[in-house]
Amino acid sequence: MTRVMTVASDSGRVGIICCMALWTVAWFPAPGHPAAVEPNTLSPEELEAGWILLFDGQTLFGWRPASRADWQVRDGVITASRGQPGLLRTTAQFGNYELKVDFRPRVGTDSGVFLRTSPSPSDFTSRCYQVNIVWPNAGSYPTGSLVDRHRTGPVPLDDQWHTFHITADGGRFVVRVDGHTILQYQDPRPLGRGFIGLEFNKGQIEFRNIKLKPLGMKPLFNGHDLSGWKTYPEMASRFSVTKEGWLHVAGGRGQLETEGTYADFTLQLEVFVNGRGLNSGIFFRCIPGQIMNGYECQIHNGFLDGDRSKPQDCGTGGIFRRQNARRVMANDFEWFWLTIHADDKHMAAWVNGYQVSDWADDRPPDPNPRRGLRLEPGTIIIQGHDPTTDLSFRNLRIAELPER
Repeated sequence: MTRVMTVASDSGRVGIICCMALWTVAWFPAPGHPAAVEPNTLSPEELEAGWILLFDGQTLFGWRPASRADWQVRDGVITASRGQPGLLRTTAQFGNYELKVDFRPRVGTDSGVFLRTSPSPSDFTSRCYQVNIVWPNAGSYPTGSLVDRHRTGPVPLDDQWHTFHITADGGRFVVRVDGHTILQYQDPRPLGRGFIGLEFNKGQIEFRNIKLKPLGMKPLFNGHDLSGWKTYPEMASRFSVTKEGWLHVAGGRGQLETEGTYADFTLQLEVFVNGRGLNSGIFFRCIPGQIMNGYECQIHNGFLDGDRSKPQDCGTGGIFRRQNARRVMANDFEWFWLTIHADDKHMAAWVNGYQVSDWADDRPPDPNPRRGLRLEPGTIIIQGHDPTTDLSFRNLRIAELPER
């Protein structure tokens, strides 16, 4: 087939390269194409690399249907088989990422995975990217193709589980099916962000193991000193760097504030709470220089009545005073991962890769987040809460979301 690629010269001008490429792939599919031993979970290695779950295996939390299809969760699988064609899409918009999705088609399935999409896309050439799923492989865009953009050759499929591993990084798209690279595509005018969508068009389709790893993450803390951060020595909290290279806070009320400002972003960090039921938080879109005047992602691992679905004082990953965490997923005296995602009025958090909050600020816009929706860039603040505060942080990294 002919591949068309765009390249930028040192002068910044974009050129077109056309070349003939013969794709030869040796396929040795194992019977049934087994996925991970425990579906809809993350390994320690995946957590360390920054992966989060977009599907918890039990509910459609974090997803929203854009049409009247019979989307449901059954036996750890998202499935649809009848109704109005359309998408089940994430509530969050994402920019640059790797995406893993297991899918199982049936005879007559016509479906797909949509990237950087609107809720109801109509123009596949400029307003979304559709990675096609069709079985038996027929028509002009076999499984793994980008519909109306780039066609790949036939891919061996059956009605068992298969896996997409998709990279969307700026204008570069790579699609792997069951570990084999089948498509590489460069968009000269890429969309910056959008929702991820699962499509029902016709025939039964099933999805599981939906995992995302944000790309373009940059460190917020260098592990040596507090460069890039503003301290408040007049406040009671004491922030320091430990011999292990961790950021540590102890003492009474106080804050440590980034010098940079951020509006729409994904923030990831590891947290260690060195005490039972201690309280802290990560504030974002803060008014620079003011005392913790921003949205707060809570840190508190306590829960009531031995029930992790009953968080104490909002719960780790909850949006404080806005939405409690639906489940406490972290323990005191253990390192845990916290991911905070903000895009436009939507905010969400994952703890150890599991989504615990999903909230939209529907208040009228206001530069002060205590009064209304703040969309302006703001600082990020780590909170010292009270005299019992004793927490450590490491692997702080952030990626700003590109414009749509």
